[in-house]
Amino acid sequence: MKIFPLTLIPSDTKFDFMRLRWITLSLALVALAVSLGAVAVNGFNLALDFTGGTAVTLRFEQPADVDSVRARIAEAGHPNAQVQTFGSGTDLLVRLRAEEEQLTVDQNSQLVQQVREAVSTPGNPAQVLSSESIGSQVSAELAEKATEAVLFVLVGFLIYIGFRFEWKFAVVASLTTLFDVGVVAGYFALSGREFDLTVLAGLLAVMGFSINDTIVVFDRVRENFRAMRAPPLEVFNASINQTLSRTIITSAVFFLSVLALYLYGGGSLEGLALTQMIGVIVGTLSSILIACPLLTVGFLKVTKQDLLPKARDEAALARRP
Repeated sequence: MKIFPLTLIPSDTKFDFMRLRWITLSLALVALAVSLGAVAVNGFNLALDFTGGTAVTLRFEQPADVDSVRARIAEAGHPNAQVQTFGSGTDLLVRLRAEEEQLTVDQNSQLVQQVREAVSTPGNPAQVLSSESIGSQVSAELAEKATEAVLFVLVGFLIYIGFRFEWKFAVVASLTTLFDVGVVAGYFALSGREFDLTVLAGLLAVMGFSINDTIVVFDRVRENFRAMRAPPLEVFNASINQTLSRTIITSAVFFLSVLALYLYGGGSLEGLALTQMIGVIVGTLSSILIACPLLTVGFLKVTKQDLLPKARDEAALARRP
């Protein structure tokens, strides 16, 4: 890619990525173990979408300080309340997790008024713009559907790549995608940031981005296996270097667009944007440093013979009238 006389990423790089494959695979294994351990030990800071509770949108006459609002709500008996800006500086979104069974309509109305009275001050009163209550049954259904969505996407990837390439590529691509999702999920478990439906949507987008990046590299691997007379490690190195410019430029453009969403999209889109920013970094690194090295390990080791039958089948189909 050139901007005037400046070349940002050379198109003929010759990095020996495969020489470091055992180091990168070991680091990836450690990162995945830490992430899964964090998920198992800490769990997620689940939002109302998954736990149930009450969400209240408030509007103040003047911009309100989030920390002071959170402190006043805690004094009113809700220490776990989550407060974030919503839209302009005068609008705040307050989320209260359900501590018991779903509240009745009257109980929910009383809770909303209690929150409004707690956050209002003589010089800056608040009014309720909207409120909603999510029951535990609905939240459980959302969690179940979320799990089904992730499994559906993963199985779809396995089937597509298995037909498009070869089963070893399908397994490696799925493992790489699971690594990306696991590391991003581990970040939320370690940081304690709220995990809501927008974060889940971001994880599904990370899966799509990761698999797309990996397929681009694998497609070049397949072409080079058929065209190059070289050992597999040289084929993998050549394939990664040939797609390196495309991978980094695509990832950089995607990252910048999501960064703009994170900076200017407001609190409601912050989780989605943050998930995708972390995911694009992890996904780019995994497609460069993990995907091809996995194709040299154990039963996943790919040789030219694995691809020759597929090449003959494609040639036969091309000759058909």
